[in-house]
Amino acid sequence: MSKERKVVISTSGLNSYGFRVLTSGIDIRQYQRNPILLWMHNRPYMGTKNEVLPIGTVKDIQVDGDRLTGTLVFDEKDEFAKQIQDKWDAGILKMVSAGLDVKERSSDPSVLLPGQTRETVTKSKLVEVSVVDIGANDEALALRHSGKMLCLADNINDSVLNDIINPIKQQLNTFNMKAICIKLGLPETATENEVLAKIEALQGQAAQAVQLKKEREEQQKKALTEAVDEAVRLQKITADKKQMFISMGEKIGLAQLKETLSLMGGAVRPSDVINPASANGATEYKKLSEVPADQVALMRENDIDTYKRLYKAEYGIDLPKD
Repeated sequence: MSKERKVVISTSGLNSYGFRVLTSGIDIRQYQRNPILLWMHNRPYMGTKNEVLPIGTVKDIQVDGDRLTGTLVFDEKDEFAKQIQDKWDAGILKMVSAGLDVKERSSDPSVLLPGQTRETVTKSKLVEVSVVDIGANDEALALRHSGKMLCLADNINDSVLNDIINPIKQQLNTFNMKAICIKLGLPETATENEVLAKIEALQGQAAQAVQLKKEREEQQKKALTEAVDEAVRLQKITADKKQMFISMGEKIGLAQLKETLSLMGGAVRPSDVINPASANGATEYKKLSEVPADQVALMRENDIDTYKRLYKAEYGIDLPKD
């Protein structure tokens, strides 16, 4: 009874040749009808030497997340296939590779990965699966396009690869340069020197803007500090609240801070509250009976000297000691 081996045939990862194949874009329907397993992507052609017949089949082909998987079934009645199977079971051979027909490819940034230098194959058709000895990496692929065959194994032919999967470095550079020119307000045909000159000019403008902003902030801070210092001088606020009002001014602006401070009165002495006429420069109370009844107790508590004077004026004697 033949042994079976489940393998990962392909993923969407970036391979060592700078491109990748999207697993979601691989069409496996035709291959499921003819799931041939080859050795090193070699197909027998009549009249050629060293012909290698198919060495088995692949069962249970399916897309599992980002992986294309299947189970290898070797033809144990074929002497060469049995040799390959024995080496596989011994762990000497470990890699498989997908033979794909390229249908669509793209250099759109949305399908590129960091470090990618060739286009992404977005749509392809699975043609065959091969056991290989040395692959490009774990996602080694064999690609067919316009009748050309490419095996991503050792000694790859770069000219064939370029025909099938275009290099994108130059395309990306061109795309990026056009985008940069548009962002800078230059025509798409602007030269590198023109781009650099524009960048230098913008850098100078940015530095000047930063300096102007710094100067405005310093002027505003100075004006806020002066306004708060004046409020302290007028005893509208105490010195320990100075930084709090400066911070408030930075949030609400100088004009709003000045308006707020203008609505605040200066420091008030207890005697001014008790005898408002004194605060306004009018005649002071002459005797205790002139003081409103609701302010007598307040005066005795907060301005005892005035209370004593008015008491003596009222009764002709000094205020008795408690």
